[in-house]
Amino acid sequence: MVQSIVRVMLAVALLTASLPFASACPFCSVQGQTLSGEVNQADFIVAGELKNPKRDATDITKGSTELHITDTVKSHPYLADKKILMLPRYVDIAAGETRYLVFCSVYANNIDTTASAVASTAILGNLSRYTLDPYRGEPVKADSKLPEYLKGALAVREKDSIRKLNYFFRHLDSADTVIAADAFMEFGNTDYKDIRTVAEKLPPDTLIAWLKNPQTPASRFGVYGMMLGHCGKKEHAQEIRALLDDANKVYSSGLDGLLAGYIMLDPKGGWQYLTGMLNDDKKEFPLRYAGLKVLRFFWELRSDVISRDEVLTGMKLLVSQSDIADLPIEDLRKWEQWDTADFVITTGKRESHQSIPIVRRSILRFAITASPKSKIATEYVADARRIDADRVKMVEEMLSDEKPKPAAAVKPMALLPKK
Repeated sequence: MVQSIVRVMLAVALLTASLPFASACPFCSVQGQTLSGEVNQADFIVAGELKNPKRDATDITKGSTELHITDTVKSHPYLADKKILMLPRYVDIAAGETRYLVFCSVYANNIDTTASAVASTAILGNLSRYTLDPYRGEPVKADSKLPEYLKGALAVREKDSIRKLNYFFRHLDSADTVIAADAFMEFGNTDYKDIRTVAEKLPPDTLIAWLKNPQTPASRFGVYGMMLGHCGKKEHAQEIRALLDDANKVYSSGLDGLLAGYIMLDPKGGWQYLTGMLNDDKKEFPLRYAGLKVLRFFWELRSDVISRDEVLTGMKLLVSQSDIADLPIEDLRKWEQWDTADFVITTGKRESHQSIPIVRRSILRFAITASPKSKIATEYVADARRIDADRVKMVEEMLSDEKPKPAAAVKPMALLPKK
């Protein structure tokens, strides 16, 4: 039962996992909007202490609260020389935090506030013409470094991606969990080529220390392991191997990046470790799935370390295992590796594979796409059509829908008749 649940969850993950690694950080499990990214969107950001909350006497959904400003992260003409900002919100501070970092937008009263924000460079001559929208509040402690961190993020906003990542790297181990999580998400939103450039010059001992620290979140192991693979030396490969062999560690996530880092530091030893894991169908599904992600990484981004022929050997190990076969078969189809057709089709005819609908469908998808290049694929499709023509037609239509549609032809403008 547990195996089935895991299998369903990872089948959903395939929707994103099969996308090219180059579109984002490989082995990063956290992506999305960051606080530092939101700095760019807010008209202004201030920190301070909330005081004197008041409810509106006629409407309990309205009210006001004073924000006594202690720090300005991002300025705006609306602030002028204000020491107190009147927030158009009632905030109950009786039993909660009173110090907040507040993100604000300023809108013109006569324009739909959901559509037109006043540009941060606007000159606000008459403040009564504008509406303040404090749309986000982040509680902070009195000694919080969050305002300082965001000021730094704002300062590197226009810098090149390398300098930005170096800034965020310095905050990955911040004692403030909000800062540390935000800095880590910046890596999750970054292309691999930029992470690689930065990682090659990082201090390997720092990454080793983070990997050994029991307080390091499991979601970070993969990224730290991958970065160590770029800056470490062969002796650091043994540090990763020791982590992999530690019976007290259970890698619910991050195993993929650790394996990739191990292989980059010791291609021979690391590759033997990976293929040994892939060849053991008794290994739990998540472990072999992590290995599949490592194969994708080396195929799409680092064939200079592990050749594509070696990757295909690893993929065949997984194709042979019916509980995971559909995933590598789909990869081979997208990579257009028709030379593997004999192996895929022959293996796919096994009862173990044909008895699983999702695997059977992946084999048919592969065969339909490969058929113009492969005799065995053509024969497989013909046999499938004789058994269930409607099913084959449905799969063909699904494949057709995946193809990018050509842009509509633009007819040349007719020339006007000469007078």
